[in-house]
Amino acid sequence: MKYKGSCHCGKVAFEVEGEVTEAMSCNCSICSRKGSLLWFVPRDKLRLLTPEQDASTYLFNKHVIKHRFCSNCGIHPYGEGSDPIGNAMAAVNIRCLEDFDLSSVPVKQFDGRSA
Repeated sequence: MKYKGSCHCGKVAFEVEGEVTEAMSCNCSICSRKGSLLWFVPRDKLRLLTPEQDASTYLFNKHVIKHRFCSNCGIHPYGEGSDPIGNAMAAVNIRCLEDFDLSSVPVKQFDGRSA
């Protein structure tokens, strides 16, 4: 399936392809504050519909995950990083997908505070 998503104001918009079978809720210091529900896909399945420079980047801790957000409205629609074997990945905040039923997927809890 192909989904469209964006930040609140639309300055950061994207399409993502795949099947949402589950989402992850992380309790690390940033995810618990953002309230994101994350769906992980290969990075090449996420296509930006707006210029890449419209998405600001926040790095913290080990600086390996690019937390992408809109500098205008503050919403965090996705992040970028690598899986354990080095494949480029995107973590899509499913709360930013258009017309998506959040109750349709199970949410897995991840203890990011201990990681």
